Amino acid sequence: MNIAATTAHHPTFLSGASSDAFAKHPGYRRMFAPDRLTIGIFLPLRFYRGDMSVLEGQADLVTEIDRRGFAAVWVRDVPLFDPNFGDAGQLFDPFTYLSYLAARTDKVALATGSAVFSLRHPIDLAKAATTIDRLSGGRLVLGIASGDRPVEFPAYGLDMDGRGERFAETVAYFRQLIAPGRPVIRSSLGTIEGVDFLPKPAIGRIPLIITGSSRQSPSWVAEHADGWLTYPQPTHIPEGPKRLAQNILSWRNQIPGAGFRPHMTNEWLDLVDDPDFPRTPLRGGFVLRTGRKGLIDLLGEWQEAGVNHAALGMQFAERPASDIIQELAEEVLPLFPSLEGPAPLPVPW
Repeated sequence: MNIAATTAHHPTFLSGASSDAFAKHPGYRRMFAPDRLTIGIFLPLRFYRGDMSVLEGQADLVTEIDRRGFAAVWVRDVPLFDPNFGDAGQLFDPFTYLSYLAARTDKVALATGSAVFSLRHPIDLAKAATTIDRLSGGRLVLGIASGDRPVEFPAYGLDMDGRGERFAETVAYFRQLIAPGRPVIRSSLGTIEGVDFLPKPAIGRIPLIITGSSRQSPSWVAEHADGWLTYPQPTHIPEGPKRLAQNILSWRNQIPGAGFRPHMTNEWLDLVDDPDFPRTPLRGGFVLRTGRKGLIDLLGEWQEAGVNHAALGMQFAERPASDIIQELAEEVLPLFPSLEGPAPLPVPW
């Protein structure tokens, strides 16, 4: 990697930060605190099968998710639909859609899970991210990844084998752009000097949540991640959360200064009417069918394991999304409430 760390007067902005750096960040503080677990909802609420009508009413339900008090709403980053992969995400560009949802909501954190940093130039990523952050009053939490869909990289004219190095360089470039002061950057991705990048984030920083390894070493993730998003391990048996606990502990033991940094995981749910229905894996373990008591047990196991936020998806569920959201809000959310942090900043724009 060839990038000059030339914002030397703000060196801490080039690496990851622990919770003290986000004490005034509304999105971060709504989602994360030590020894606490909060709940977010992953979009889309229904799986795309060739007809965009499945998205009708989704923004109305996101408004309800906000009103009900969930901690976050998450969007996917899927630039191209690969029929062999089968997943188109929420179809809309994640940054554009989050701007729309920002105008439809008041408190819920707006999260990406995850923006593919290896595909895009850091100036474009930073411009989109800081714009949403300002338009939402500081509610953006940016999950980021190196990408895993082979069709996307040649479409962008990029070598997939180089995505790990490009990811690390993009993270460094992105952080230099949004740091206080005028950036001076010399990188294989571009050169900047004598100009400024605007707007800056609403609260000084934007949390960068690294997904999995993103083709980096464990020590790099520990140093550079503001938080860590990983797959959950098996969710139908207690051994899964126990394995997850070991991974979280190993990561936290490598964090410089041993400050608190949050861990997140996710699960696609088929939440059934029967509250006693046992936790049952579907689609090779990709989806969990369960009643709410099994889900509550899982969330408790995750919290004990050190997970701080659970992003729950329902795109494969049989019941209507509105019914699931209502049940989660009334029966599950009170046990894992969102956190009372600073209010979002005024948005006079």
